[in-house]
Amino acid sequence: MNVNTIYQLPVALTIAGSDSGGGAGIQADLRTFAFHCVHGTSAITCVTAQNTLGVTRVDAMPQSAVVAQMEAVITDIGVNAAKTGMLLNQEIIVAVAEKLEQLQVNNQINNLVVDPVMVSRTGAQLIDNDAVKALRHNLIPLAVLVTPNRYEAQILTGLEINSLDGMKLAAESIYRDFGVAVLVKGGGMQGDLRGVDIWFDGDRLEILTTQPVNTKNTHGTGCTLSAAITANLALSKDLFIAVEKAKNYVSSALKYSLDIGAGQGPVGHFYQLLEKRIEK
Repeated sequence: MNVNTIYQLPVALTIAGSDSGGGAGIQADLRTFAFHCVHGTSAITCVTAQNTLGVTRVDAMPQSAVVAQMEAVITDIGVNAAKTGMLLNQEIIVAVAEKLEQLQVNNQINNLVVDPVMVSRTGAQLIDNDAVKALRHNLIPLAVLVTPNRYEAQILTGLEINSLDGMKLAAESIYRDFGVAVLVKGGGMQGDLRGVDIWFDGDRLEILTTQPVNTKNTHGTGCTLSAAITANLALSKDLFIAVEKAKNYVSSALKYSLDIGAGQGPVGHFYQLLEKRIEK
């Protein structure tokens, strides 16, 4: 006898760019959602031509098309948690923020994670100054959590971040300015601070550490971390617990990072399947 099982999974939405190399952006987010048994939906903001060596072309989606994707998901499927990644330009950021604010007023999206994606972990600025202003004024205040790396935290605060104390001051400053919980990521820091993150939510400041993984294949770690936090929020986890679980997931994925292409490969999003393959 055939028995059909109907699964009702939590739903997460990623609003981000497409990575043709499959290591970051929408592709990384959807893999991360799937690993956590969360149904992933998406609104694509831009299409990139990229691989492990870098990005060769970026094409922006019309802002109306981005909003239409969001509306299509919300009006039919519904969303338990959402994240933003690469939004590329001021017009898209403003349009997405306006739609998200409307959805929050209607109680349709209550858990928003903002990965600023302003500067790479090597310090290269990815969006122009007008887009940065839109992130600051329109989008970040809508979040429950913002996850800047070292260089993004410097832009948001005006502080020079070279130490653990600098990361702490930046986290406190971002909370004070935007009123949202913050995770300042230490992936771009040097020495013992590499991989050390600072959490602050206005009451609790925590130094979050994981054992460093020695690999060059780290493409997509920021996207993967924010997606894992979002997935755990969709699963009704407490925000701080969601962050802890997400950090542990990324650490495991880094241990099974993929050595593909001639450059920087991605993390192993389905590392448990890789473990089983290795065991065979």
